Amino acid sequence: MYMRRFDCDYMAGAHPKVMEALLRTNMELTPGYGNDAYTAEAKHLIREAIAMPDAEVFFLVGGTQTNAVAIDGILRHHEGVLAAESGHIAVHESGAIEASGHKVLTLPHVDGKVRAEDVGRYIDDFYADETYQHMVAPGMLYISQSTEFGTIYSLAELRALSDVCHSHNIPLYLDGARMGYALAAEGADFTLSDIARLADVFYIGGTKVGTLFGEALVVTNPALLRNLFPLVKQHGALLAKGRLLGVQFAELFRDGLYYEIGAHAVRLAVRLREILRAAGYDIVIESPTNQQFVRLPNDVIDTLRQSISFDYWGPRGKDCSVVRFVTSWYTTDEDIDVLAAQVG
Repeated sequence: MYMRRFDCDYMAGAHPKVMEALLRTNMELTPGYGNDAYTAEAKHLIREAIAMPDAEVFFLVGGTQTNAVAIDGILRHHEGVLAAESGHIAVHESGAIEASGHKVLTLPHVDGKVRAEDVGRYIDDFYADETYQHMVAPGMLYISQSTEFGTIYSLAELRALSDVCHSHNIPLYLDGARMGYALAAEGADFTLSDIARLADVFYIGGTKVGTLFGEALVVTNPALLRNLFPLVKQHGALLAKGRLLGVQFAELFRDGLYYEIGAHAVRLAVRLREILRAAGYDIVIESPTNQQFVRLPNDVIDTLRQSISFDYWGPRGKDCSVVRFVTSWYTTDEDIDVLAAQVG
């Protein structure tokens, strides 16, 4: 039986337009390590999109790799990174940050989001402790847009976080693995240029938004990440065939494909959510993006999984469990129709 898959947003390869670009350029011979015309074009297009012509842009292969390089490069040896207890670096990166010698300092969250007042309180309390020199200092703040729960920070929340970070002399770093879906989310009131203005360093995710692989690390405060090239190489993250990243991101940003992918996935995710709500199931988190979380009876889960795949979000419960459905560029209206028929 053909399975309709809602497990995650990187199960398929690349969006057809991205794959066509890779095939079209496959036989070309270009300089390595990103010193090619396609990578230069991709950087230019991203700088245009964020309205920052002087921003530094570097392409890496995956999200965990990008987080590890950026955080290790920003922090000093005695510093750690503040993050939500549910943050990706705290939960789902196998200790990649700790492996580089930096502790993840967790904060409480509301549906995946940290609050500016909690950030400020943590830093103030840290330096109010006379023994603070014996402790790991909060050296930066990590957030993601969208969050692990599919929620988004509003422009006002981003401003507040940026303000509290800068008033306490630490940088704001934003993980944009699913940025494309956050930008297309219901009620989103921010742009890429807003992100660039408020965050010191951030990345634009490609792996989950249409590329075979790849993330674009954007540095708007160059003083934080000097000598990025050798740092990337020290982490084993430098791709010799760097043009493969440049080709993909140039295709995403040349004619707005990145935004089209986000809008497509969010439209279908909202449709999926309302179908499940109409069927009487409990929507656990009001996510406006491509991740939807719902509580289903276990017998319904077992029946659905015969033809539709999706993930548990936490352990299986005694009678009911929370599950996650994720849409992407490869999700179709027919996929949603099949799901509707199963739960209707």
